[in-house]
Amino acid sequence: MQLHFSRHTTSILLALCALAAWGQDNDMVLNRVYADMKKIHFGFSVGLNFQDLNITNNGFITEDGEQWWADVPAHSPGFCVNVLADMRLGQHFNLRFSPGMYFGNKVVQFRNSLFDPDNLEPLHRKQSQNVKATYVVLPVDLKISSLRYHNMRPYVTTGVMPIYDVGKERSEQLKLKNMDMMLTVGMGCDFYLPYFKLCPEVKFCFGLKNLLDKNRPDLQDDLETMRFTQSVNKIQDNMVVVTFYFE
Repeated sequence: MQLHFSRHTTSILLALCALAAWGQDNDMVLNRVYADMKKIHFGFSVGLNFQDLNITNNGFITEDGEQWWADVPAHSPGFCVNVLADMRLGQHFNLRFSPGMYFGNKVVQFRNSLFDPDNLEPLHRKQSQNVKATYVVLPVDLKISSLRYHNMRPYVTTGVMPIYDVGKERSEQLKLKNMDMMLTVGMGCDFYLPYFKLCPEVKFCFGLKNLLDKNRPDLQDDLETMRFTQSVNKIQDNMVVVTFYFE
């Protein structure tokens, strides 16, 4: 799957490195020595999500000689908030459940590669669709932590994340299904502060389902809009999520 988040990811990693350096400078006194011994603890998180769509075009040519290609050329950050329940499984393993909501959008650009240069109508060459999303998410993650080093403890995560879009608009060029299942992998670091743990985390999420709804009876009499659905075979959801946990 192709992701276009290199700039965002680099910035995120630099921020985590800066936090790690800050943690090392302040690790002379061990904070919250017994924080990781609790069987169950709770917390919450806030963060940003960068949503993408992996679109598979099929090169369909319409009866009037148009060939439309869809892509998401740019990304804008959305907001996310979660609550957290964490269960200790062992010295290095925790099972985490963090239901929440993700708010965001992605703009799909449609370009006609076989446009008639004599046709001056702008919609003949390029169109767009703003795909807004309000996701209810139910992430379940296995957190694998290293040994604690002073007031910091790096970790990685892997898990699954069912999502349900509660804010989907119906009248669109491309209609997406509401439900998806995503595989997730992430990395982060626990920073032990005097009164709580701060855990910055970066998570990569990969959708497993084809979200494109090809059954469009609402467009039977609207071939001008139906051509966009006919031009796409598959759409999968991808996300990068930057989260700050307070535990």
